[in-house]
Amino acid sequence: MNNGNDWLAQRFEAHRGHLRRVAYRMLGSLGEAEDAVQEAWLKLARSEANDIDNLGGWLTTVVSRVCLDMLRSRKARGEISLDETPAVSAAAIEPAADPEEEAQLADSVGLALLVVLEMLEPAERLAFVLHDMFDLPFEEIAAIVGRTPTAARQLASRARRRVRGVQASDSARIGRERELVDTFIKALRAGDFEGLVAILDPDVVFRVEAAGRPGAPVEVRGARNWAKGAIAYAQAARFMRPALINSAVGLILAPRGRLQRVLVFEFDAEGRIRAAEIISDPARLGGLDLAALP
Repeated sequence: MNNGNDWLAQRFEAHRGHLRRVAYRMLGSLGEAEDAVQEAWLKLARSEANDIDNLGGWLTTVVSRVCLDMLRSRKARGEISLDETPAVSAAAIEPAADPEEEAQLADSVGLALLVVLEMLEPAERLAFVLHDMFDLPFEEIAAIVGRTPTAARQLASRARRRVRGVQASDSARIGRERELVDTFIKALRAGDFEGLVAILDPDVVFRVEAAGRPGAPVEVRGARNWAKGAIAYAQAARFMRPALINSAVGLILAPRGRLQRVLVFEFDAEGRIRAAEIISDPARLGGLDLAALP
């Protein structure tokens, strides 16, 4: 009997890495991904394993259904998925030894992608992850979500629009904004005062939400005035990553994949930043239209 269990465990272990990658992209949480994989093992151990022709496909389906149930339960409880703390890479899902390693692992997945996936509906997220990331046919996805293949295709399409968020006609504008924002973040990380000033309108207005006073932002006016204070926070800039925010390029601050605040920009005709707003209120963050950049 033990030999049979060992044989089954060895077969399961051969698929564990794949199952973790699927579960993590579904759930955005290392702990929950591990729970989903463990549930798949328990179901396999209770099944007639010899009757399973395609073990990898069977396990992927089981994990996907477990993840879908977890996502729906999370939504039903009213949990805000932005409070989750993803800390895992696409290639190897292991507990991080320290916050720095956590940040690197989450960044390897794509911080903007992690954040956007968290904002999708459960069935949309599952359809997008399984099809676009793991090439699962819509016929198999349909059986998992309880829809027709056509409906499953539509779920993935809606999710894809949210994730990508860029129309072909916008690509030139997005490219110009991305270049400017990349220059901004590079100067901020380097503590380059003059570099920051050079890409800001001299009369730039930065609005920052005041703690405990939603709707009453503090304003800082003038490029040199703002740059002086910004340099002091250069260390935090290492967690900032470009993303599309309401169809324009901005920055998200998401250490270890957890969305904490966003920096929304307005650009002028001269290719400078004329205004910006730092948003950290959870209600406002949840209402933003976020998408990952190509």
